[in-house]
Amino acid sequence: MNKSGNTTTKGKLLSSALKYVVPLAVSVGLCYLLFTGVDFGRMLDIIARECRFGWIALALAISVLSHVFRAMRWRIQLRALGIAVPLRALVLSIFGTYAVNLVFPRLGEVWRTGYIAQRQRASFTEVFGSMVAERLCDTLTVLVLTVAAFLLARAQLVAYLSQNSELYATVMSWVASPWLWCGVAAVVAAAWWFLSHRSANGVVLKVQGLARSLWHGFAVIATMPGKGRWLVLTVAIWGCYFTQLFVAFYAFDFTAAVVSDYGIVAVLVAFVLSSISMGVPSNGGIGPWQWAIIFALGIYGLESTSAGAFANLVLGTQTLLLIVLGIITFVAIAIEKRSAADNTK
Repeated sequence: MNKSGNTTTKGKLLSSALKYVVPLAVSVGLCYLLFTGVDFGRMLDIIARECRFGWIALALAISVLSHVFRAMRWRIQLRALGIAVPLRALVLSIFGTYAVNLVFPRLGEVWRTGYIAQRQRASFTEVFGSMVAERLCDTLTVLVLTVAAFLLARAQLVAYLSQNSELYATVMSWVASPWLWCGVAAVVAAAWWFLSHRSANGVVLKVQGLARSLWHGFAVIATMPGKGRWLVLTVAIWGCYFTQLFVAFYAFDFTAAVVSDYGIVAVLVAFVLSSISMGVPSNGGIGPWQWAIIFALGIYGLESTSAGAFANLVLGTQTLLLIVLGIITFVAIAIEKRSAADNTK
């Protein structure tokens, strides 16, 4: 093999490591730290003896409903691109996305784009652009909720951080750092220049063409019919996410007491921190999500073992649900493909 072939192979190996090994290592490492010093037996005993599983079941049902709403919202964007997809196929694509992400983080979105593009014989980049658009909308929603949560829970957060002076100093140094904001501005400016720069280079032209296709899939939100329904479904999706966690708080007396003492703002803080944690590369949020919930509950005085019992039960049951939905999805897709092949004979 020549030198260029070796370089290509090394590049592929490095890319695979970044995509799959790093998220797995993050999940394993955080789970190790999560359970270090925790009385695991007591945590399991808390779950077995104190949990009201009916509330967990209700939370899972709301979770399924959020996936259906997400499929309905995506259908509006795809229709605006001239891609008519049955709702059943879109729901399966959403179920499959989260199942794939449990094994291969971030690959679920690529899988669902490929599934829909292939099924409908549509442009992969336009379908991918529509998916990117909804993910960017989700990011914006998290930012809005984060600002709201920190404004509403400012007193509790300041009190908690004041008890952890090193953490407070670290947070403030990051926020106040000019290097952070200069770096963000530099990245934005470089990306803008690259995409708008005229070039005869084939690779540059290919990337710019891909960016234009992605932008088309993204920009369709501004001109598509049904923008009102799209916004309503966005609220419905995030309303389901929040309600799911809110309902789960009533599964234990100690988390229900947090709601009773501090109100719905405590759930909002936990919800926002857990939503932000999903941006950390990991397998289905395993590790970062529990850390975020335990941290949030710690702000309101809940000790780590009880908080860990709550966090691990909620994420564990959610993960089990995603596995079941993933199995249903891939069986249904296999049956669909088999039926289509039989009809062409």
